[in-house]
Amino acid sequence: MRHDVSFPLPAARISIMRAFFFVLVTLAVATSLEAAPASQPVRAEIDALLARLQSSECTFYRNGSWHSAAEAKAHLLRKLKALESRNAVQSTEQFIELGAFTSSVSGKPYLVRCGNSAAVESRRWLYTELTEIRSSDGAAAPKAK
Repeated sequence: MRHDVSFPLPAARISIMRAFFFVLVTLAVATSLEAAPASQPVRAEIDALLARLQSSECTFYRNGSWHSAAEAKAHLLRKLKALESRNAVQSTEQFIELGAFTSSVSGKPYLVRCGNSAAVESRRWLYTELTEIRSSDGAAAPKAK
């Protein structure tokens, strides 16, 4: 003879199940949100800035070694993509500060060296180029949202 006996779940187990369900729902919502790329004017400025870097005769120092300008552009584009996935780029200045200034691995500033000139922090080099881009285009800086 068989008896079906049901036992109530302990309160702690119910709490764990609710917490697990909450985490699953939160992850589902978070992964369904699409990453927002930088606005078109900001992205145009960043692209112009990186094009200047790539076409320069400069080298780019990061994490202990010097890289070509083309390699630097590729690296910074990867960092831009990561920042855009977190909706963290509302201005070109934010991109410079959050992605193009320091290594996320070592925390040390990137350097740019052009020809026989002394190396300068990438922040300084990029802001100088950004100023030239904005003045040559006659365009005002895009406003952060």
